[in-house]
Amino acid sequence: MLPPTLKRFFWDTPVESIDRDAHKNYIIARILELGDEAAVEWLDHQYSKTDVRRVVRTSRSLSLKSSNYWKLKYKVA
Repeated sequence: MLPPTLKRFFWDTPVESIDRDAHKNYIIARILELGDEAAVEWLDHQYSKTDVRRVVRTSRSLSLKSSNYWKLKYKVA
């Protein structure tokens, strides 16, 4: 289950049904696209840099603008 502070980023999904491990790609992509600083900080504590980099590199959910920003921040080649 996700913390209550993140529920607003998952308005279209029953938060109780989101599993941190099983849905990690979805969670990472959604927070990178819609999250604020606090959400990204939570993300950095929950998932490895490798997981985040993989999502930045492969996700179709990220806008081009977001993708480019996160590629710079997480040093994705």
